[in-house]
Amino acid sequence: MKNVSKKIILGSGSPRRRELLGGLDIPFTVDTGNTFEESFPEGTPAHRIPVLMAEGKSQGFHRPLADDEILITADTVVILDYPGRDSEVIGKPHSREDAIAMLHKLSGRTHEVVTSVVIRDNNQKKEFSVSSKVTFAILTDEEINYYIDNYKPFDKAGSYGIQEWIGYVGISGIEGSFYNVMGFPVHRVYRELQCFL
Repeated sequence: MKNVSKKIILGSGSPRRRELLGGLDIPFTVDTGNTFEESFPEGTPAHRIPVLMAEGKSQGFHRPLADDEILITADTVVILDYPGRDSEVIGKPHSREDAIAMLHKLSGRTHEVVTSVVIRDNNQKKEFSVSSKVTFAILTDEEINYYIDNYKPFDKAGSYGIQEWIGYVGISGIEGSFYNVMGFPVHRVYRELQCFL
């Protein structure tokens, strides 16, 4: 990686995003100060939701950027399609029961993981989305309960982390970027950052 003269700020408290951005060997700081309240209009198409959330987080950053700063924000959603009806967006669980219900919905099915990213400085902005498809084998009640009780995936969209135990035993296939399913498509972030550095 060439020398980076600008200061990169990751506007996310996600440990996974910090880990993945750190894997690019680019210096950065984390600043989660934000005024954005995560909400979207009823009837918003499923694939627009992460775009609106990532954009809201970018615009809601708590202070103006300096001329030498770059801000990165992101949002990830799990989308489950149903024949003949609207897609369901599965966010983060609010309780153990909610997490159990989510994993039952994903069990034995293929779902889509969409991460939207906004990168901006004072001169330009890049906004993009990356999609991956994940297929779960049929999960037993015992497997679901074990995972939730031992890994407590309450901060994860869809109630699971592909890099954790449930990914080892329950995911039978993936189409697209593995890291996107973790919540941060680092390959695309790296390419887009070249325009700012």
